[in-house]
Amino acid sequence: MAHTETDLAQILHTGPFHLALRAALAVRGLPLQRVQHHLAHRGIKVGVTSLCYWQQGARRPQRPESLKAVRALEELLQLPGESLIRLLGNPATERPGTAVTRPAARSYRSLVEVSGAVEQLIAELEAPADGGLHTVGHQERVRIGAGRELAGRDSQQVVRAHRDGVDRYLAIHHGDPGCDPERVVVRAGENCRTGRVRRHGETGVVVAELLFDARLRAGETYLFGYGFEDGTGGVSGEYVRGFSFAGGQYVLQVRFHEDALPVRCRRFAQTAAGAPRGARSDLTLSGRHRSVHFVEQGVRPGILGIDWDWDWE
Repeated sequence: MAHTETDLAQILHTGPFHLALRAALAVRGLPLQRVQHHLAHRGIKVGVTSLCYWQQGARRPQRPESLKAVRALEELLQLPGESLIRLLGNPATERPGTAVTRPAARSYRSLVEVSGAVEQLIAELEAPADGGLHTVGHQERVRIGAGRELAGRDSQQVVRAHRDGVDRYLAIHHGDPGCDPERVVVRAGENCRTGRVRRHGETGVVVAELLFDARLRAGETYLFGYGFEDGTGGVSGEYVRGFSFAGGQYVLQVRFHEDALPVRCRRFAQTAAGAPRGARSDLTLSGRHRSVHFVEQGVRPGILGIDWDWDWE
């Protein structure tokens, strides 16, 4: 797969490490033998086999000498400082020889309070813990209805496969208190179709399988759209999204019905469900479009969201 400078910049931002290294080598046109030769001239001994394993994701650099080689690779391949190192996360927490096929992740259980229901539904779909995809870009539009309820949401998402053969994505919807998941409608948009859908009545969780039109190879990107029509829950006061994986850009827009406008809106971030909300900032409601939004350029594992206050007088 041919890569451009734009592709390289994007993969360096989103990872994972092995795809970023592979793209950098391809764009710079350097064979592994030459790379080894250049490293040897700097007094760094790394075998061609090790370099090959690194770019395939079969091994990851962990030892001090290997990490020294990665920093030298950043300079040799004319990459921004720390651009490869940061994709490795904390190597001290990994076992030697462990294969890396996805970005650093945090258990979904630490991100959302309804993780038990989510895990149950995913198990029913017999889906692997690692779906083989990570997000390059995600634009999400949330609609709040006249009754101040979560009316629905729409997503356009770009993902990149980090293994061969991926052909589906699991979309998760968590309704507000009072939500009836049996009445929530899943809509498949461009470049996908709806597969199996599982619902959890007690928590208002819906997990939907979105089937792609093609099987992806490692490194390939895919753009698709989908949405959920809800409107079954009570009054909504926030919208949150949990991220198990590091990713690219995330854009969240919340649009309010003209008969239900909040008095204040704020964005926030959390490291996990139940953790203090930080990175708070007020958002100005657009008078014409009755909406607020924020843009997160480099998503980290955790929670992002927008909450708002209603005038109850």
